[in-house]
Amino acid sequence: MLFVGVIASAIAVVTVAYPVVSHQKNAANAGKSRTTDRDAAAGTGILPSSRPTWKPTRPGTTTPPPGTVTSKPPTVAPTTTPSKPADPTSKPTSPEPPEPTKTVVVPGNSTAGPAYAGPCTGVAIKPGQNAQSVVNAHPAGTTFCFTAGLHRITSTIRPKADQTIASDDRAVLTGSVPLTSWARSGATWVTRGALPAAYGKAGQCEDNTANICSLREQVYLGGAHLTRVASLAAVKAGTFYADYAANAIYVGSDPAGQAVEMAKTSTAIESNQPGVTVRGLTIEHFASAAQAGALVSGPGWTVKANEVRWNKSVGLMLVKANGARIERNLVHHNGQLGLGQYNSLQANVTSNVISQNNTDGFWIADWESGGMKSTRSSGTVSGNLIQANKGVGMWADVADDGRVISGNKIVANAADGIRFEISRNGTIENNTITGNGFGTGRGSGTSLWDGGGINVNTSSNVTVRNNVVSGNVNGISIQSRTRGDGPWGKYLLRAVKVTGNTVQMTGGTQATGMVQNSGAEVPAGQLVFSGNRYQLDRLAAQRFARFGTKLTAEGWRAAGHDTSGTFVTS
Repeated sequence: MLFVGVIASAIAVVTVAYPVVSHQKNAANAGKSRTTDRDAAAGTGILPSSRPTWKPTRPGTTTPPPGTVTSKPPTVAPTTTPSKPADPTSKPTSPEPPEPTKTVVVPGNSTAGPAYAGPCTGVAIKPGQNAQSVVNAHPAGTTFCFTAGLHRITSTIRPKADQTIASDDRAVLTGSVPLTSWARSGATWVTRGALPAAYGKAGQCEDNTANICSLREQVYLGGAHLTRVASLAAVKAGTFYADYAANAIYVGSDPAGQAVEMAKTSTAIESNQPGVTVRGLTIEHFASAAQAGALVSGPGWTVKANEVRWNKSVGLMLVKANGARIERNLVHHNGQLGLGQYNSLQANVTSNVISQNNTDGFWIADWESGGMKSTRSSGTVSGNLIQANKGVGMWADVADDGRVISGNKIVANAADGIRFEISRNGTIENNTITGNGFGTGRGSGTSLWDGGGINVNTSSNVTVRNNVVSGNVNGISIQSRTRGDGPWGKYLLRAVKVTGNTVQMTGGTQATGMVQNSGAEVPAGQLVFSGNRYQLDRLAAQRFARFGTKLTAEGWRAAGHDTSGTFVTS
């Protein structure tokens, strides 16, 4: 049996983004509201708190989708063990060769990474020089070219207006320092003297008992990222423990003959000066606090063809960066989030690869972890490859206004592919969204309350158009929750149009539809599904839901949805 209708051609786009430290309270409240609403509506109890077993693969596969970035941090020359502790801020005596950067093809046949930065002609900065001192000595508009090798950045580079910070020689900027003078201590090895004084934690972790995700000093052994554990007793091979009271770092693998590094400097490049260009750099091992970036863009910046990897929190952050252009960067394996945007209007994020972020265990289902997040911002997110992140692929949350998400490939992220939450005037169009939402950590689930390929949550004037949505935990989830007030009044689910999409739902509990909690009722006519094409396992399967009622394809049409849509079986 086949229902056939006319496919509408309307267009829309939505953005995914992320707030900075000043938004932390809002993020926490948003997460609590989401959980409370779902529990109130569904009558569920306490959410599971076990650590996730999610792997970034689609159901039925054993490897990540094509294009996954798998590069490791650069392996530096082995460090010999001296008779006394070395100064952790000392500079290397010779350049350390970086690992060659990777090139990845993104949607639209574009390419990303330092190999596409172009030539650099200007003032040379060599390994061992103090980069900020060199920048300070030259006027606005100067171009600086980092030469080949490993550059240890001990203080943030703060460029002047219209300066260019670049490299055409595969230069690596690192925020880490060598750890030496290791001694055997039972089944572990210990070094002392490199840690700062103890400080408060920030952020929400997947493991909210140990709650160690936001501690900033990450450790790398032989080029490999070690997993932080919460106690000395838990140390084993591949892990480390930082005892701030004793100023001691313990590792569970023998460091003899291997370089051991600790992330220390918080940020590589940051300035509020306009018109800066950053291109061709590899930026790694910076120890930013939760919700802060290793590379922070300002207004009118161009950030192009960089590789931003293995940093502690956010890889690339936009803060009050109106009109910024973020293009063709590789942003991967960062501890919390690949890319964040806060209070930045008309900033465009184009042709980047944002992959495998949230390496350090931030809360997958409902905090600022994963691919990209924005708040109080606008602009276009287009032509990006966003995949295998442990969190939401693209997330617009808290007063985004006029966000367009268009032509992206969003694959195998642990939470929603796209989440558009308590925002307005969004367009989500022409995206391919597959294999998202199969995380199994706390707060993850399979109902429409938990999201799907596309999740529109308590937002207004949103168009979801001409997307391909397949193999996700759910198809398209429209949620109305009680979320309080924003800058333009009460957050409400209103004027949402879903049209011309292809939605595949052929297994598990996959569904498309809408849910609402008490006090967040939606007036008739505010949610329109029209001209969509659905691929189903059976026409009699209840793959649709309308405010708590499960429906077949016939029931969905009888309720007034997709009366001109197409329903096929595969």
